[in-house]
Amino acid sequence: MGTHTPDTPPRRHRVVVLALDGLLPFELGIPQRIFGRAKDAQGRRLYDIVTCSVRPPGPVETDADFSVLVENGPEALATADTVVIPASYELGPVHDEGVLTDELAAALALVRPGTRLVSICTGGYVLAAAGLLDGRPATTHWASAERFQRLFPKVRVDADVLFIDDGDVLTSAGVAAGIDLCIHIVRRDHGTAVANEVARRTVVPPHRDGGQAQYIERPVPEPQLATTIRARAWALRRLHEPIQLRDMAVQEAMSVRTFTRRFREEAGVSPGQWLTQQRVERARHLLESTDLSMDQVAADAGFGTAQSMRQHLQSALGVTPTTYRRTFRHPSSLAPAAPTHPVTP
Repeated sequence: MGTHTPDTPPRRHRVVVLALDGLLPFELGIPQRIFGRAKDAQGRRLYDIVTCSVRPPGPVETDADFSVLVENGPEALATADTVVIPASYELGPVHDEGVLTDELAAALALVRPGTRLVSICTGGYVLAAAGLLDGRPATTHWASAERFQRLFPKVRVDADVLFIDDGDVLTSAGVAAGIDLCIHIVRRDHGTAVANEVARRTVVPPHRDGGQAQYIERPVPEPQLATTIRARAWALRRLHEPIQLRDMAVQEAMSVRTFTRRFREEAGVSPGQWLTQQRVERARHLLESTDLSMDQVAADAGFGTAQSMRQHLQSALGVTPTTYRRTFRHPSSLAPAAPTHPVTP
């Protein structure tokens, strides 16, 4: 993001959103809502967000009963650090044959090498038609995944995840998964504290792991059915302690087998995976916001030892705790660690 002092505003990362005819207004608005809320410790915006079309400035049709006036043409793509392509229901030959229109190909040719590429939902068809997903893992809306794989056999499609981060190319499933991916990008760029604040202001969960299932059989349990919410809240208050699966099941008065099945139906992951995710998030928060030793962070997050924490963070984030702290710790916000605190289950 560039070198700067606390008194020198950092160079803003430019996100250019490509609006295509037939776009879904909700998904078009996700980048502006998420990246536009990201600010540093001094309250300065961290991203510039620009919307463009493949044509000169003018109206772009949506799938609703209105159009949107886009004030930038395709030349804006040449200024992007990140390009986001939301879903469209009118992709024409891109969706039907897996080939770009001349207009779209000319627009994408303006994107500079090394630019980060992001698709939301069926926006992934555009990246795939351009050959940018060949040999890469990618996802899209679960209802489109089978067709996507047939049309683009060189892409390693995973229909069972919310999003995939493959470094400089990131793809998401449909609708709300686009929010998860954009928050993930903010977290990757600026750390957990900034991403959590964006999530809080947007009133969405601060973190849903990319590997979580897209489609959960019972995402909102019927009122008369028992849920696992109490067990999750109980566990979040005790992340620093050893937590056994049977202990969580006891909180809901369920057998371990029933609890495990119900938990996966509601959360999309197993209880063990969920616990690890929460402990990683707790460790990230402590590494960013406190000067606790690695042993202390590991104990408070429930990993037991610094070595165990290192292994889990390396697996989840691709970096060591020391590297993560060096990258994301904000000296102006350092404070003594508070006791392990609950977050939204």
